[in-house]
Amino acid sequence: MDPDGLNEKIVAGIDEAGRGSWAGPVVSAAVILGAFTELSSLKDSKQLTRRARERLFTKLKNEAFLGIGFASVKEIENLNILQATFLSMERAISSLSLNPDVILIDGHMAPKALHNRATPIVKGDQFVPVISAASIVAKVVRDNHMSLLDKKYPGYCWNKNAGYGVKAHFLALNSLGLTPSHRRSFKPIHNMLCEEN
Repeated sequence: MDPDGLNEKIVAGIDEAGRGSWAGPVVSAAVILGAFTELSSLKDSKQLTRRARERLFTKLKNEAFLGIGFASVKEIENLNILQATFLSMERAISSLSLNPDVILIDGHMAPKALHNRATPIVKGDQFVPVISAASIVAKVVRDNHMSLLDKKYPGYCWNKNAGYGVKAHFLALNSLGLTPSHRRSFKPIHNMLCEEN
C-alpha cells in the first residue's frame, strides 16, 4: 500500500431502478462502500427479498456514502428514458459527499459527463459489490417513493408493483385512467392514449 495514499482510489458504484416502469421517476444511486464490510451479502437487488434489501439499505446508510439522483416523468418524456437515466446517474454522483476517482456503472454505457472516470460493466450488479450496493439503494429508495405515490394515486398497487406493467396495474389503468405520474411515451400507455382518440 502506498504510505501517502496516492495510489488509493475512491471507487463509487452506480445503478438505477425504474427504467422499465410505466410510472414514476427513474432513480439512480451512487455508493462508496466506506466502512461497510458485509460484502458477501451484497447481490443484485432483484435476487434479494424486500426485507433483506431494507436491512442492507439501513446498514449502508450508516456505514457507506450514498448519493441519490432522480429524473422525473417530465424529464423522461422530454429526454427519453436513456438520457433521463444518465441524468439521474450524474445527479447521484453530484450528491455524494466524497468525489470518487473511479465510477463503476451497471450496464454497457456511461453518461458522457462521467466518461473520463466511468467504466460500464455488464451485469455488474451481480458480481461487483459496490454496484450491487447501488442496486439495493436505488431499488429501496424508488420503492419507498412509489409507495408515497400510491397514497396520492390509490388503486394502481404501486406500493407492490412499483409502477411496472403487471396485470393489476394494467387493469387499474383501464378502470381508473392515467395519472400525471404515468409515462405517456411508453408503448402501453401511448397505445391506450391512441385508442382513446
